[in-house]
Order: sequence, then structure tokens, then C-alpha cells
Amino acid sequence: MTDEQLLRYSRHILLDALGIEGQARILGTHALIIGAGGLGSPAALYLASAGIGRITLVDDDTVDFTNLQRQILHTQGRVGMAKAESGRQALTAINPDINIVPLQQRLSGEALDALVATADLVLDCTDNFATRHAINRACVHHRKPLVSGAAIRFDGQISVYDLRGDDSPCYHCLFPEGEDVEEVRCAVMGVFAPLTGIIGTMQAAEALKLAADIGERLTGRLLLLDALTMEWRTVRFKQDHDCAVCGPTGNGRSGEYLRQAAADRESAGAACRLATSVQAN
Repeated sequence: MTDEQLLRYSRHILLDALGIEGQARILGTHALIIGAGGLGSPAALYLASAGIGRITLVDDDTVDFTNLQRQILHTQGRVGMAKAESGRQALTAINPDINIVPLQQRLSGEALDALVATADLVLDCTDNFATRHAINRACVHHRKPLVSGAAIRFDGQISVYDLRGDDSPCYHCLFPEGEDVEEVRCAVMGVFAPLTGIIGTMQAAEALKLAADIGERLTGRLLLLDALTMEWRTVRFKQDHDCAVCGPTGNGRSGEYLRQAAADRESAGAACRLATSVQAN
């Protein structure tokens, strides 16, 4: 660690639980942040300022004027810019010594799986269940710790799914895919601006604890916040041993979901080629 780094991170180093060793582990960590919006903004800002050595920031969207109420990575002058690039500029301005990799794309399938494999930990800062479940499957496959947050209206939640443990629950254990869950979006339901800051900052805190290997994580605990009353609740949960993703025969642990996805794409491609051939004749 250089003299400049010792000075920059001195307030971390003063913490007995963290110290130079913990800060060095933070500097050597690669964090994958999926979503550069309301949750990803504060999470990325704190991870960058705290010295996470490599941050891959993924978002396929561009900065919109309506984002500025809560997405603090972005500025009015960057409306229309790719959120990933806007985020890179903001994070580099705070800490130019770390490596920021912006990716403007919607990750899925093999691309998502390959990117998760390269990271030390993953932060899910997305806003829809399909993407959350895809991220969870990739994290289970590669046994990567996942820090997941959500915020809508005045309600927030956060948990950690540390898939390095055989008995650790995954996101699917708590929120099974395919169940009738109401899909709610900020664009329709609204969201209290500071709520995204609270949850996103807590995601950064959990990610830093994972990176430094300190403290007790939120594994097996879901924290729920009602920002109108500012009351927290804790829900404890365990691994579902029949889980279709992380259970003994789950498709996440085996990577079977990737083979199925590839087969589905091939079937769709074959059907498309057949339809084209029929129309041509």
C-alpha cells in the first residue's frame, strides 16, 4: 500500500476490525454492480471511495431527467449519456486510482454467467424479478456472494446470499421464481428518494464487510424498512433443501440452466429458420 493510499484510507485503517490487512483485501477486490440507478448509485459511490480495486458497472439504460431525483451518480449535464459511462465519470472523479469498467448492456445467459465468474462479489441493484433470478442463478453456479437490495414507494429491503456455504440460502429460496408476485416499478409506483440511498449504502456496507472478511453478514436475514415510520423488521430464513436453484439437484449449482437456455435459443433459432424457409417457398 502506497503512502497516498495509507492517507486516503486512514480512517478505515484506524478501525481495529479492519486495519491495514482489511483495507488491502478491499483494494484487491473486484465488485460487479448490476444496475446504476437508485440503488447502484450510492452503492458504487461508497465502494469507489472506500477503495474497492475494480468495479464493473453494468447498465443498459441512459440517464433520464426523471432519474435525477434519486440516482446520485448522474447529473443534469449527463442526461442522455449511458448510465454506465456517467457512473464511470462520477466514480473516477472520487477515486481515480481504482479501475472502473463500464458496460452498457443488458446481461443474460452466458454473458451474465461469464461476468459473474470474474467477480469476487456481486451487488444486485436491479428493479425486476427476472433479472434478479438470473443474477442469483449465476451467483449460485459460481458460489459468489450476492448482496441484493430493493426499494419501491417507501419500502426497502436488503439481504446477503453467500453462496460459498453449502447450507446458505439463495434468492430463490426466499422468493421462488414463477410464483405470482406483483411486479412494481418506480416509473409507475414512485419511490422516496432517500430510501434508495439508505438501502444502496447498506449494500455497500455489506459488500465491504465481505471484501474485508469482517463482521457478521446479513446471510439468512432479510431486513425490511418502512421509511414512513422509519421502522425496521428482520425476517430470518433458511435454505430450502428442495430449491430448484441451490438445492442438491438445483440447476444453479450444476449450471444446467445455461444448457437449457442454450437449447431454448437453438430451438427458437431452428423455428425461425423453418418459418423463413416456408415463407420463401
